[in-house]
Amino acid sequence: MTSTRISLVGLGMAVTPHARGLMDLADTVEVVHAFSPSEARRRAFAEKYPFPLCDSLDTILADDSVEAVAVLSPANTHRDIAIRCAQAGKHVLMEKPLDITTARAEELVAACRAAGVKLGVVLQHRFRPAAMKLAELLRAGDLGAIVGCSAIVRLWRPQAYYDEPGRGTFARDGGGVLISQGIHTLDLMLSLAGPVDQVAGFTATTPVHRMETEDMVCAAARFANGAIGTIDATTAAFPGFPEEIILTCEKGTARLAGTELLVQWHDGRRFAIEPDRSDGGTGADPMAFPHDWHRAVMADFAQAIRTDREPKVTGEEALKVHRLIDALIETGRTGAPARVAG
Repeated sequence: MTSTRISLVGLGMAVTPHARGLMDLADTVEVVHAFSPSEARRRAFAEKYPFPLCDSLDTILADDSVEAVAVLSPANTHRDIAIRCAQAGKHVLMEKPLDITTARAEELVAACRAAGVKLGVVLQHRFRPAAMKLAELLRAGDLGAIVGCSAIVRLWRPQAYYDEPGRGTFARDGGGVLISQGIHTLDLMLSLAGPVDQVAGFTATTPVHRMETEDMVCAAARFANGAIGTIDATTAAFPGFPEEIILTCEKGTARLAGTELLVQWHDGRRFAIEPDRSDGGTGADPMAFPHDWHRAVMADFAQAIRTDREPKVTGEEALKVHRLIDALIETGRTGAPARVAG
């Protein structure tokens, strides 16, 4: 099998699970370049991983052997980097979020589509085995129609996390708990329960943190299929708890909590997947999770390139969660219900 040749852009905190996943995929994915504009980060990266370094994005774009670029840089750089990569004919694997605003994200998605390159998005919670099993049960109709759906994201980030320059700001991150942390669970929720039509709720920056953006959100949601539910997200819940999605269905109830799944049917049947030993990055260390899910994202993306199909999470799919986040911020700002853009 021919290896997919990929380059990395951005060697900060987010690179770790990607790099580990790529080492596991060495038989099918070859890392051609690893780039950061920071010499210190390139040096630190080289001490851990056996990938060739480069000191310029232009080097990657000019290399005709590079098929794809994984963009792992800060969110406010995503649009411009992705557009340059797309125009150079490179497929793009984008760390979440797509960019700091939905308008910028839409430009990114449109540019990749116009250039005819594939755009995958790193929303790795969809690749957890428990989440994949629940999706399979729902597709098969085993639980019947969804009548209620709630997402609960109660994480902990100490003040030191937000003391890093730019973190928790609109200018660099695009927002707080929703776009930086909750985006994973909200994306998974949408993939399982379908689109949300309308939300009504509140957002706040609690006294727990000194930061520009929201660290707590509580909202009611009405789904396009008629289901109703709640969205509860925070980074102020010490010491951090597994994210939950609870689906109330016609024939039973499913509770997805981190890597754990419990499904119970009205007729007495029961199905369970036990949790793994990681904390899922729910606490003070946001990187305290296994790299398996990132490896699965990258394997899916490489296979999408080789077989000329869409990645599991496309740019259009990721825009759905961006638009939900916009509506949650809007209802928190105005106090009035907000419709989710289609």
